[in-house]
Amino acid sequence: MTAKKPMEGMIRCSANYVPLTPISFLERSAVVYRDRPSVVYGDVRYTWGETLRRCIKLASALDGLGVSRGDVVSQLSLPVTR
Repeated sequence: MTAKKPMEGMIRCSANYVPLTPISFLERSAVVYRDRPSVVYGDVRYTWGETLRRCIKLASALDGLGVSRGDVVSQLSLPVTR
């Protein structure tokens, strides 16, 4: 006898199923875990609330530069030296 999965047989609807996207993950994490750490790198620490605000600021800056859906954006990261 096999155990039934909790959601097996249920019809997917907005009340019990929402696809996870990077944006929905970030928004939900900022609500549920607002003051919990999302980034810890040496002395640098950000909470989920701060991470959401930083992402919104970045999106706003890109929009202000005329970047829109479908455009390619790249980044060059250099290692942090201490």
